[in-house]
Amino acid sequence: MTAPETESLRVPTPRRPPVLRGQASVVAVVAIGGAIGATARYALSLWWPLQPGGFPWATFWTNVVGCAVIGVFMVVITDVWAAHRLVRPFFGTGVLGGFTTFSTYAVDIRRLVDSGHPGTGLAYLAATLLAALTAVWLAATATRRVLKRRQP
Repeated sequence: MTAPETESLRVPTPRRPPVLRGQASVVAVVAIGGAIGATARYALSLWWPLQPGGFPWATFWTNVVGCAVIGVFMVVITDVWAAHRLVRPFFGTGVLGGFTTFSTYAVDIRRLVDSGHPGTGLAYLAATLLAALTAVWLAATATRRVLKRRQP
């Protein structure tokens, strides 16, 4: 067989699309939102610094407020508003993901325990978990009720 004949016998291998094809805009908005959220959290920590051995109020309220906002946001974008496909990754994953912080929460607990304040660390661990879960539930429930009353 000649070269042209053997080439026609080859089965073409499909080309795989690039991994980020169609996802670059999502990655970009998550990064931009994350930078905004993390900057806001950092500003709050500067405004309300942690006292050695003290309760980490800035991180506590950051996480609680962030959970409440995500409760409202998720109800609004799922029940009310047909949001653009980039709104959820930008605000939910980016801004609120950058604003709230599990890592600082964990470091704060470790720091409290290591500095001889295990009671405060345990109180912080439990209070943050309970307050954050309560905040997201109350915010979502209240938002649904408000929206239900506004319907004709």
